[in-house]
This record gives sequence, structure tokens and C-alpha cells, in this order.
Amino acid sequence: MKAFEQIGLAALRRIDPETSHGLALKALNAGLGPRGGPVTTDRLRTQIAGLDLPNPIGLAAGFDKNATTLHALARTGIGFLEVGAATPRPQPGNPKPRLFRLAQDKAAINRFGFNNDGMDAIADRLAGRPKGAVIGLNLGANKDSTDKAADFATVLTHCGPVVDFATVNVSSPNTEKLRDLQGKAALAALLAGVMESRAALTDPIPVFLKIAPDLTSDEISEVAEVANASGIDAIIATNTTLDRAGLHGPHRDEMGGLSGQPLFEKSTRVLARLAGQTTLPIIGVGGVGSAEQAYQKIRAGASAVQLYTALVYGGISLAAEIAQGLDGLLVRDGFANVSDAVGSGRSDWT
Repeated sequence: MKAFEQIGLAALRRIDPETSHGLALKALNAGLGPRGGPVTTDRLRTQIAGLDLPNPIGLAAGFDKNATTLHALARTGIGFLEVGAATPRPQPGNPKPRLFRLAQDKAAINRFGFNNDGMDAIADRLAGRPKGAVIGLNLGANKDSTDKAADFATVLTHCGPVVDFATVNVSSPNTEKLRDLQGKAALAALLAGVMESRAALTDPIPVFLKIAPDLTSDEISEVAEVANASGIDAIIATNTTLDRAGLHGPHRDEMGGLSGQPLFEKSTRVLARLAGQTTLPIIGVGGVGSAEQAYQKIRAGASAVQLYTALVYGGISLAAEIAQGLDGLLVRDGFANVSDAVGSGRSDWT
């Protein structure tokens, strides 16, 4: 299976990245991916914000923007899945090309701009989701919205009944002025509106906040202060970066958010600093491409991690490989459960 996957990946990398991603999703839906369930052991089973996870390895938002591949992805070994971002109205996103591979750096730059089918279509697909899978939705705002903060609450009201958690995404660099909502006053007001919408749901769900890796130490402290007071359930650290230091290849200066290996250290330092300022669980994202890197994020303070760009280079089976490898690392270091390892190496990153 792995050899076949590598042949497929080599073929996909010969064509336009966005086209190849669409073909990969179709291949998964056609049954050309892993067919087991989540990788799990007593060491890997964990809980975050009241959600029972078979393992702490998740798939980040953006891989399945429109919730078209839920059943196939639930069989790949991952512990949880986040789809979206979804906006109130469908929108095409930014002009193409808008996704670029940086193969030498095992990275990618995207400037999609929340292209998606809109909350109505996405909610309909989520209503038919696979049973037993933990699935969340990344909430977004329409590019032309006059009240972006209200858009998050609108999507949560509409889609909340068909997901297990929702993520407030104020950290994408590809929607104008969106990151401005990470400021202390704006973020507090936005989260208050979202939490009001959550309270109105028949079955309220956990709400997460996704932040940028480009925040200063003072800004991280402000985010932690607002998050602690808001009643949200977890923080996702981090989204993509605008930093371009040390990159290679012809696409290194393209506009958009950088993801993949170059983001690992920066995003891990942000989560470690954040872990020292909040008791909220943190989901670590950014540059996770191996079991060792997942373990480093957990030891830095993450209760779970998410993947995306590494799958471009390692294939969808990488998620199960990382979960299995993480289990072995926990055995090696004598941890009875992954939760016992959370924050055990935070001093290495602060």
C-alpha cells in the first residue's frame, strides 16, 4: 500500500498543486486510501474539551474544505478531523494560482482566501457524517462581509448541531483584516458573540480558537487573557505564517500563508509560551511530519496535534504512522497515557 501511495504522490506532484489536491480527495472517495479505523491504544486514548479521542493525531482544517471526504478520512487512522473553513455564503476565494509547493523545504504557501461551498452545503454533508468519528468545523468570514465577527456566530448557529466542535479562525492571513480580530478588544467582542450563539444551541459544543504564529510575546499574553475569560474550550496554535526566512525555490516569495516544516519551531515556541499562560488545552499545529515532532509538540504543552502539509509529501498513511510511532515513544519514556506527557518538556521551548 505504501509503495502504491508513493507512486501516486510522485504523479500528483507533477501537476498543479490545487488540481492534485482535488484528485487526491477523489482518490480517497474511490477507496484508494487506508481502510482501517483510528489507530488506538490505552496510551493514545485521550480527552480534550470533553471529546473522547482514540488518539491525539488530527487532520487540520483546509484539507477537506467542503466536507466531501468524511467517510474516507475517518478510515485513515486519525483521531479527529476538522473541516472547513465554512463561511455563511459560498465564495470562490482568491484568483488562481493560489497554492505553491516548496518541495526542498517540505512546505507550502497558500492564499486560498476561504474558498468554500458555504455553510448550507457543508452542513448538509456533515449531517451524513460517519458515526463515531470526532469531526469539527472551522468557522470563517466572507471576504465582503461588513461584520466579519458576526459571520462566525452565524456559521456556528447553522452548523453547530452537526459537528462535535467548532473553531474560530481569526488567524488566516488570506482574508483582508481578518487577523485584526486577534486584537484584545476585537477578540473579546467576537468570542462573546460566538459563545452567545453556542449557548443557544440545543446541545452546546466545545469552541476552539485558532491563532497565528506571528504574534509577539505581548500579543500572546493578550490572547491568553481573553481566551481565559471567554469560556472557550481550547486553543489551536498555530495557523500559517507570513515569515519567509530561509526558504528555497522559485515560489519562496509568493504571497500567502506558509505551512510545513519551516513553521515547526516557530509554532512550537508559541504554543509553549501559551501553555505557560493558560490552563486551556492546546492543539499544536505547524510542521508536524513525524512521530517525534508530534511528541515534541505534546511535550511543549499540546494535548493533541493536527497535520496537513506533511501529508502532501508523506501521503495520507502518514497520520497512522505518526500515531503508531507516538505510541512507541510513550512506551520508551514510561508514560502510561499521552496526557501524562503534555508539557513535560515545555522548558525546552521557552
